[in-house]
Amino acid sequence: MLIRDLLRAKHPVVSFEIFPPKPETPLETVYRAIDGLKGLAPDFISVTYGAAGSSRDRTVEIASAVHNRWGFTALAHLTCMGSTPPEVEKVLEDLEQEGITNVLALRGDPRPEGIPADSPFRYASDLIRHVRRGHFRDFSLGAAAYPEGHPQSPTIEEDILNLKRKQDEGADFLITQLFFDNEAFFRFMDKVRGVGVTLPVLAGIMPVLNARQIGRIVSLCGASIPPKFARIISRYEETPDALAEAGIAYATEQIVDLLSWGIDGIHLYTMNRPDVAARIMGSISTLRSTLVAGQTAPTEG
Repeated sequence: MLIRDLLRAKHPVVSFEIFPPKPETPLETVYRAIDGLKGLAPDFISVTYGAAGSSRDRTVEIASAVHNRWGFTALAHLTCMGSTPPEVEKVLEDLEQEGITNVLALRGDPRPEGIPADSPFRYASDLIRHVRRGHFRDFSLGAAAYPEGHPQSPTIEEDILNLKRKQDEGADFLITQLFFDNEAFFRFMDKVRGVGVTLPVLAGIMPVLNARQIGRIVSLCGASIPPKFARIISRYEETPDALAEAGIAYATEQIVDLLSWGIDGIHLYTMNRPDVAARIMGSISTLRSTLVAGQTAPTEG
């Protein structure tokens, strides 16, 4: 199913993200994670690249398994930085042959030497435009959004204008980078709607399970730590089990708040941990079912 059609038909959606294991690790490790997610009824599963944008071939293979072996709608990540148009089209052809027509169009990380002046893909919007004007124009295209601004963008206002370009070039929906401060997300939504971005937005949520994650997350994506979460980290960082419990509870609380606000969807960064996803989904199952059922409930009159 095309995710753009899913988003028109259902609200809110819930999706999971998984990632390929390291090249030296058998794919069976991630397949066990997918199998553990099958009873949680996600609306789709996205498959990212491995560390540092590697494992593109594995991404296609895993996305194929998600779609053809387990029967989930699959969203494959596709980066364009450092790629040529034929290379991008080859990946799209491979995906299409596997029955996958949903792609998250991303720029990817620049190479150490920088972006070549003649590169056809300098931004994700370039990739979206290329797909929309070519043979794969009927794919459903997602794009990334950054509630607190892209780390490399001078201002959040400039970053939001770049987001508008992704919409103008043909993106169908947005998935945000993870965040811990819902109020920052709400302010972001006011700004993007104010400049005419009308696409459905799925909020990216990651439960923090250990202290090591926190520093890495902040350094990579610039997510701020609100006072409430900072107190949790400070109190439990020396007791791993307690921190994991608190991290799951905090993520669940974020999701409940977002669902109550009226979010289009939740995108859960599972870290290939179906047990964690199951705990969160169990906590929100009644709320989620109520919201979905309310779309088609008859109106009394």
